[in-house]
Amino acid sequence: MPFQYSKTTIYRLTQAAKAQRSRFGTRLSGIGLHPGQEGVLKALTVQDGMTMSELAAELGVQPPTVTKMVTRLAAYGFVMRQTSPDDGRLSRVHLTEPGRALIGDIDKICKRLEKEALEGFDEKDRKRFRKYLRKVEKNLLKAGGAPIGPDSDDDEDDTAEDATT
Repeated sequence: MPFQYSKTTIYRLTQAAKAQRSRFGTRLSGIGLHPGQEGVLKALTVQDGMTMSELAAELGVQPPTVTKMVTRLAAYGFVMRQTSPDDGRLSRVHLTEPGRALIGDIDKICKRLEKEALEGFDEKDRKRFRKYLRKVEKNLLKAGGAPIGPDSDDDEDDTAEDATT
């Protein structure tokens, strides 16, 4: 019997990710964003004034990808670049008021999508699923030699729970 790729966990994970990205993209387009741009805006709500390299590291993408996203977001008026007062070679990215105004909409979209994706899961299964996904992520990062970030999902104060209520 031939290997059945469609029966693997990796295949199912890939298909779920594609479905999530499509659904998320549709929702984000309703507020004028493309997938990935919300990550820049959310990162800047935590630490406004990040450099391009800091944003790239935070988002786990290459610097040219962040440059492209920031350029588009700046064209829409959601962020602005300013030369660092400490080092004229660095450009820092800041949220504008229109960018800040989108954060509530982004959060609503995320909560709605989380609710749709985990329909039929009880709270115990939701926590367990997040834990398993984080383990898969760690395993793949480790296998690829990439650094493994902190376990934000392991905290007792798990804000993802609020997304499903």
